[in-house]
Amino acid sequence: MSKKVEESVMQLVAPAAAQLGYTVVDVEYVKKRGEDSELVIYIDKEGGVDLDDCEACSMAIDPLIDAADPIEESYILCVSSPGIDRPLKRPEDFARHLNEKVDVKLYEKRAGKKEWTVTLRGYDEKAISLETEKGEAWELELAKIAQIRPHIDF
Repeated sequence: MSKKVEESVMQLVAPAAAQLGYTVVDVEYVKKRGEDSELVIYIDKEGGVDLDDCEACSMAIDPLIDAADPIEESYILCVSSPGIDRPLKRPEDFARHLNEKVDVKLYEKRAGKKEWTVTLRGYDEKAISLETEKGEAWELELAKIAQIRPHIDF
Protein backbone atom coordinates (compact mmCIF):
# COMPACT_ATOMS: atom_id res chain seq x y z
CA MET A 1 0.00 0.00 0.00
CA SER A 2 2.72 2.50 0.91
CA LYS A 3 4.50 2.02 -2.45
CA LYS A 4 1.24 2.77 -4.23
CA VAL A 5 0.75 5.91 -2.13
CA GLU A 6 4.35 6.98 -2.75
CA GLU A 7 4.03 6.51 -6.52
CA SER A 8 0.72 8.38 -6.76
CA VAL A 9 2.01 11.26 -4.62
CA MET A 10 5.19 11.45 -6.72
CA GLN A 11 3.14 11.77 -9.92
CA LEU A 12 0.89 14.34 -8.28
CA VAL A 13 3.50 16.69 -6.77
CA ALA A 14 6.51 16.41 -9.11
CA PRO A 15 5.07 18.74 -11.81
CA ALA A 16 4.10 21.41 -9.26
CA ALA A 17 7.52 21.23 -7.61
CA ALA A 18 9.19 21.47 -11.02
CA GLN A 19 7.28 24.68 -11.77
CA LEU A 20 8.93 26.16 -8.67
CA GLY A 21 12.39 24.94 -9.76
CA TYR A 22 12.62 21.85 -7.54
CA THR A 23 13.05 18.19 -8.34
CA VAL A 24 11.18 15.68 -6.22
CA VAL A 25 13.85 13.06 -5.61
CA ASP A 26 11.90 10.73 -3.35
CA VAL A 27 8.62 10.22 -1.52
CA GLU A 28 8.31 8.15 1.65
CA TYR A 29 5.08 7.21 3.36
CA VAL A 30 5.63 5.81 6.84
CA LYS A 31 2.64 4.39 8.70
CA LYS A 32 2.91 4.60 12.49
CA ARG A 33 0.83 2.87 15.11
CA GLY A 34 -0.80 5.07 17.69
CA GLU A 35 0.32 8.33 16.09
CA ASP A 36 -0.03 10.19 12.80
CA SER A 37 1.70 8.65 9.82
CA GLU A 38 4.28 10.69 7.89
CA LEU A 39 4.39 11.63 4.23
CA VAL A 40 7.88 12.93 3.47
CA ILE A 41 8.61 14.64 0.14
CA TYR A 42 12.33 15.05 -0.57
CA ILE A 43 13.17 17.93 -2.91
CA ASP A 44 16.39 19.20 -4.42
CA LYS A 45 17.62 21.92 -6.75
CA GLU A 46 20.95 23.10 -8.12
CA GLY A 47 22.92 24.37 -5.15
CA GLY A 48 20.74 22.54 -2.61
CA VAL A 49 17.63 23.50 -0.70
CA ASP A 50 17.09 25.38 2.53
CA LEU A 51 14.19 25.80 4.95
CA ASP A 52 12.57 28.53 2.83
CA ASP A 53 12.59 26.20 -0.19
CA CYS A 54 10.95 23.43 1.84
CA GLU A 55 8.27 25.83 3.07
CA ALA A 56 7.54 27.21 -0.41
CA CYS A 57 7.25 23.74 -1.90
CA SER A 58 5.10 22.52 0.99
CA MET A 59 2.67 25.39 0.55
CA ALA A 60 2.39 24.64 -3.18
CA ILE A 61 1.88 20.88 -2.95
CA ASP A 62 -0.21 20.57 0.23
CA PRO A 63 -3.46 21.71 -1.48
CA LEU A 64 -2.83 19.26 -4.35
CA ILE A 65 -2.42 16.34 -1.96
CA ASP A 66 -5.49 17.40 0.04
CA ALA A 67 -7.61 17.62 -3.12
CA ALA A 68 -6.47 14.21 -4.43
CA ASP A 69 -6.73 12.62 -0.95
CA PRO A 70 -4.45 9.61 -1.66
CA ILE A 71 -4.14 8.73 2.04
CA GLU A 72 -7.20 7.66 4.02
CA GLU A 73 -5.86 8.14 7.57
CA SER A 74 -4.42 11.30 9.11
CA TYR A 75 -0.77 12.05 8.41
CA ILE A 76 1.85 14.74 8.76
CA LEU A 77 3.31 16.24 5.56
CA CYS A 78 7.03 16.96 5.67
CA VAL A 79 9.03 18.52 2.85
CA SER A 80 12.75 18.02 3.30
CA SER A 81 16.17 18.18 1.74
CA PRO A 82 17.40 14.70 0.79
CA GLY A 83 20.76 15.28 2.48
CA ILE A 84 24.18 14.72 1.00
CA ASP A 85 24.12 10.99 1.71
CA ARG A 86 20.71 10.18 0.24
CA PRO A 87 20.40 6.70 -1.25
CA LEU A 88 20.88 6.37 -5.00
CA LYS A 89 17.61 5.20 -6.53
CA ARG A 90 16.96 6.91 -9.85
CA PRO A 91 19.06 6.86 -13.02
CA GLU A 92 19.88 10.54 -12.44
CA ASP A 93 21.29 9.67 -9.00
CA PHE A 94 23.60 7.04 -10.46
CA ALA A 95 24.66 9.32 -13.32
CA ARG A 96 25.59 12.09 -10.89
CA HIS A 97 27.88 9.73 -8.96
CA LEU A 98 29.60 7.89 -11.82
CA ASN A 99 33.31 7.33 -11.17
CA GLU A 100 32.88 8.29 -7.51
CA LYS A 101 33.13 6.19 -4.38
CA VAL A 102 29.87 4.79 -3.05
CA ASP A 103 28.93 2.75 0.01
CA VAL A 104 27.07 -0.42 -0.91
CA LYS A 105 25.14 -2.65 1.51
CA LEU A 106 24.27 -6.08 0.17
CA TYR A 107 21.54 -8.47 1.26
CA GLU A 108 24.04 -11.36 1.19
CA LYS A 109 27.76 -11.43 1.85
CA ARG A 110 30.23 -11.17 -0.99
CA ALA A 111 33.82 -12.12 -0.23
CA GLY A 112 32.87 -12.33 3.44
CA LYS A 113 31.31 -8.85 3.80
CA LYS A 114 27.92 -7.20 3.29
CA GLU A 115 29.21 -3.60 3.24
CA TRP A 116 31.65 -2.24 0.68
CA THR A 117 33.12 1.07 -0.37
CA VAL A 118 33.68 0.85 -4.11
CA THR A 119 33.78 3.09 -7.19
CA LEU A 120 30.63 3.30 -9.32
CA ARG A 121 31.63 2.66 -12.94
CA GLY A 122 28.29 2.12 -14.68
CA TYR A 123 24.60 1.37 -14.26
CA ASP A 124 21.45 0.36 -16.04
CA GLU A 125 17.92 -0.46 -14.89
CA LYS A 126 18.94 -3.93 -13.63
CA ALA A 127 22.57 -3.76 -12.50
CA ILE A 128 25.51 -1.58 -11.57
CA SER A 129 29.19 -1.90 -12.43
CA LEU A 130 31.66 -1.32 -9.63
CA GLU A 131 35.40 -1.33 -9.08
CA THR A 132 36.88 -2.41 -5.75
CA GLU A 133 39.84 -0.74 -4.10
CA LYS A 134 41.95 -3.65 -5.42
CA GLY A 135 40.88 -2.86 -8.99
CA GLU A 136 38.46 -5.80 -9.32
CA ALA A 137 35.47 -5.20 -11.60
CA TRP A 138 32.09 -6.30 -10.24
CA GLU A 139 28.64 -6.26 -11.71
CA LEU A 140 25.81 -6.48 -9.19
CA GLU A 141 22.11 -6.85 -9.82
CA LEU A 142 20.16 -4.04 -8.17
CA ALA A 143 17.92 -6.68 -6.56
CA LYS A 144 20.93 -7.87 -4.52
CA ILE A 145 21.67 -4.39 -3.15
CA ALA A 146 19.97 -3.31 0.07
CA GLN A 147 21.23 0.26 -0.22
CA ILE A 148 23.73 2.37 -2.11
CA ARG A 149 24.80 5.86 -0.99
CA PRO A 150 27.52 8.34 -1.91
CA HIS A 151 30.65 7.74 0.16
CA ILE A 152 31.51 10.62 2.46
CA ASP A 153 35.00 11.04 3.87
CA PHE A 154 35.07 12.86 7.17
